[in-house]
Amino acid sequence: MNAENKPRLIGFNHVALEVGDIDEALDYYAQLFDFKLRNRSENAAFIDLGDQFINFSKGRKQAADDARHVGFVVDDKDAVRKRLEELGIEILPGRFLDFLDPWGNRIEIIGYTNIQYTKAPHVLRGMGIEGLEKTQKAIDELTEKGMAPE
Repeated sequence: MNAENKPRLIGFNHVALEVGDIDEALDYYAQLFDFKLRNRSENAAFIDLGDQFINFSKGRKQAADDARHVGFVVDDKDAVRKRLEELGIEILPGRFLDFLDPWGNRIEIIGYTNIQYTKAPHVLRGMGIEGLEKTQKAIDELTEKGMAPE
């Protein structure tokens, strides 16, 4: 704990996205991404992201997201852009690669190599992803925080 005896936030275990239908959500996201289904039920599905996961939960009722979003980290951002274009999925205007899924969840796509977020080497190996090198900018940001990769 820190000096004020407050627990520290250290990461995310999962994100829950509300969708209208579990099968439709799995089919939709399978068109865009390679993923492993961890588990599913009538009202939920769990997609592995190495040591984290996405939970699709049945029951989206609110309007489409505007500024609220979730950022998906991918190994190849350009491949996602190409796939979105091939599928005719609208890329939202702005400086980021954002789109809305059929249930109004705003998804931002982020390339792994360009950000501070880092998976442990053994997790990347377990995911079958090796050789993703961080950009110098990402390394500099990590170094500034005392978290540079060795």
